[in-house]
Amino acid sequence: MNLPENSSAVQPKLMEDLLASLPEAVVAVQDGRVLFSNAAFTRMFGYTAEEVSDASLCELIVPEARRSECAQIDKAIAQAGFASIETVRKNKAGETLEVALEARPLFVEGAQTGQIFTFRDISERKRHEAKLQHDALHDALTGLPNRALFLDRLSQAFSHRARHRSQNCGVLFLDLDRFKEINDTLGHGAGDELLRLVAERLRSALRPQDTAARLGGDEFAILVESILSIADIQIVASRVLEKLDQPYELCGRSIRAGASIGVAMAGPDHTAPELLIRDADFAMYRAKQDGGGRFEIFDKQLEMHVASQQERERELREVLDKRLFEIWYQPIFRLAAESSRKLEGFEALLYWRRADGSVTSFAELMPVAEETGLSISLGRETIEAVCKQLRTWTGAPQSELTLAVNLTQQQFYHADLIPQLKRTLAATGVDPARLLFEIGEATLSENPVAALGVLERLLNCNVRLAVDDFGSGLAPLNHLVRMPIDVLKLAPELTQAAAAGDRQSAVLESLIHLGSALGVQVIAQGIESTAQVEALMRMGCEFGEGSLLSPPLDLAAARKLAGQGL
Repeated sequence: MNLPENSSAVQPKLMEDLLASLPEAVVAVQDGRVLFSNAAFTRMFGYTAEEVSDASLCELIVPEARRSECAQIDKAIAQAGFASIETVRKNKAGETLEVALEARPLFVEGAQTGQIFTFRDISERKRHEAKLQHDALHDALTGLPNRALFLDRLSQAFSHRARHRSQNCGVLFLDLDRFKEINDTLGHGAGDELLRLVAERLRSALRPQDTAARLGGDEFAILVESILSIADIQIVASRVLEKLDQPYELCGRSIRAGASIGVAMAGPDHTAPELLIRDADFAMYRAKQDGGGRFEIFDKQLEMHVASQQERERELREVLDKRLFEIWYQPIFRLAAESSRKLEGFEALLYWRRADGSVTSFAELMPVAEETGLSISLGRETIEAVCKQLRTWTGAPQSELTLAVNLTQQQFYHADLIPQLKRTLAATGVDPARLLFEIGEATLSENPVAALGVLERLLNCNVRLAVDDFGSGLAPLNHLVRMPIDVLKLAPELTQAAAAGDRQSAVLESLIHLGSALGVQVIAQGIESTAQVEALMRMGCEFGEGSLLSPPLDLAAARKLAGQGL
């Protein structure tokens, strides 16, 4: 820009216009008093140039709690020649603004006479950053802290506990008892609303210093701080349980969900926060196994149980990795005199071949397989193996035999069960009517509506269906009437009472007659004596299995028996 000869008179006005056009708020200060402020300063802070002229900038816009920053900024300018910080300032209305501040020395004719301050309003950026940080650490559905934030707060509680030995902390691990049923029957929208309502109740049940978090699905955790004994955390657990036991209004219906809670207080063995969560989780599973709607405290006895479960899980993984499991076959006979009994089929049973060559039932490992989810892959392999075996049994009497396969609860409700079954039937070409799927009475009773849906999809695959261990839990008989069942497998404890002539034997006879009336085959399990066989035959029971008739057989022995058909 070419300035006229009297440029010395024009320059101050030019500089003033230049500073006024800047988007940043600019203030010049000399001896602690304001010499100049531009229009952007007025827009940002609300003070006119006349109001700030000769005033103390520090006293005007710096909050009381930030006054020490003035001296720090002066020191930074003296040492480094500038200062740049993100901080807060207040406007004329007393509102707090997030600002980016830069300060540099003011030179007049080569001499430093004061400072130049520039301010940018970064409130919107800070709000956006705060939202991103909040979203990263909170569950989007419920607004509760997520697992990452919960672990961070638990770590802080551990540090506080280390400094203040008289104050401890504990964790409540919580799982809803009927969430899957509600989700399946009322839909995912209702399930999400239930989770939001649970979160609200947790907030209302806790003290200000405690933290509730959603870990995922219907699992929640609560950090309880500043406690002196296990009794303190029990009070919190009881209050939470009472809150969650109250009915919820969902889809115009009054619904109870209930919860199982595991309680663990930090002890010497809890060297990391994750260990405390683990123990509370174990206690929760014990509460759920005992019927739910209650809380269980992690103690030494439960610790021993956990250690045993961990050992069982280690053994299970070794069995699966090294493929040390095999299928044995429990014969099922048509009941008659010993000389005329006819083989009807087999029940496929998993056995575990130990390192010493001995073989034992897989029953002791199956609960662990269910808890760890390993029962899914194990069941998948069993179905494939059974179908391949059926394909090899051709020609009478082998082609007339049925093979029964047990479905665990996790496998029964797993999304891949039906697709996998269809793939296996197509690949092997076996007649699906020769497959009998056994589902435990407890699995069907827990959620009859959802169970009925799975049974109908299985029925569409043309396989046969059985209720296993019927009578063990006294399932409502209307479930039996409503469900498309082909076979009733009576619980062994009922079979034991067959020859006793007491009330239980009367129950047994009634169930056999009910099965006959419904056109359902009845198989008595666990037959151990001739007297039981005779009593069952008098009651009208046509089929049975048990040690008296035949123990489980390995594949070679089963093939031989299948070939004989006797």
